Amino acid sequence: MTQTPIAAPATPGTAHTARPARRAAWTSRRGPVILGGALLPLAILLVWQLSITLGLVSVTQLPSPAMVLLAAVDLSERGLLTLYVAISTQRVLIGFAIGASLGVAAGALVGLSRSANVLLAPTLGAIRAVPSLAWVPLLLLWLGFGEQPKITLVAIGAFFPVYTTVSLALRHVDQQLVEAGRAFGLGGIRLFTAVQLPAVIPSVISGLRLALVQAWLFLVAAELLGASMGLGFLLSESGGNGRIDRIILAIVLLAVIGKITDAVVGIFEKWANKKWA
Repeated sequence: MTQTPIAAPATPGTAHTARPARRAAWTSRRGPVILGGALLPLAILLVWQLSITLGLVSVTQLPSPAMVLLAAVDLSERGLLTLYVAISTQRVLIGFAIGASLGVAAGALVGLSRSANVLLAPTLGAIRAVPSLAWVPLLLLWLGFGEQPKITLVAIGAFFPVYTTVSLALRHVDQQLVEAGRAFGLGGIRLFTAVQLPAVIPSVISGLRLALVQAWLFLVAAELLGASMGLGFLLSESGGNGRIDRIILAIVLLAVIGKITDAVVGIFEKWANKKWA
């Protein structure tokens, strides 16, 4: 008579030991990528410092990295650097959320409806061509000098990349997928959320990344002309005072924060692709 083998009991802590192993594997993969990405900034920093040390460039035209660092320390001690970064980031995140949400809705409408495409696409295409600075005086006259015009301008900048990518992607969704969804009784919003939107997730994420870049560009345009705080204001004020060290500091901060926010969208992209795509 054959005896059924008894499964060995699970070793306590096996699940817990698997997690550090996965973290170690992830670290081993990401380590070379991070180091490789840091090579060019470090090379730029080295060339920058050498050009100042060797007298190739005057410090009146290009302050040294140490001078830029001292400018950051000075603003931090006065409590302004953190405040400016927080205010600009808040404006971008709020405007980006509003603009991206409206962009997805408008892109879905134009991409799925022929009549909406005929009625809306030409006008939205013309508005998309308007430069960001052209909106600033109009928004200041309409909404004043508070937060509303700045967030509105950021939302305008974030709207069009998402709208464009979503509308174009939805027009090219495989019709066999759509017909299969309808065969299972899906229609309207359920068909969009269950079949059509997952099919265009990569395009939506690409639109979100472009929208985030546009949001920062439009924010600087708004703060250059109509703000009393923020990184754009720091650029404008430093330009008027001839503080090149602060100008470079603001540019570096915009680059770093922009990269951080883009990395966050990249993490969301991986999660969204695993869940839907």
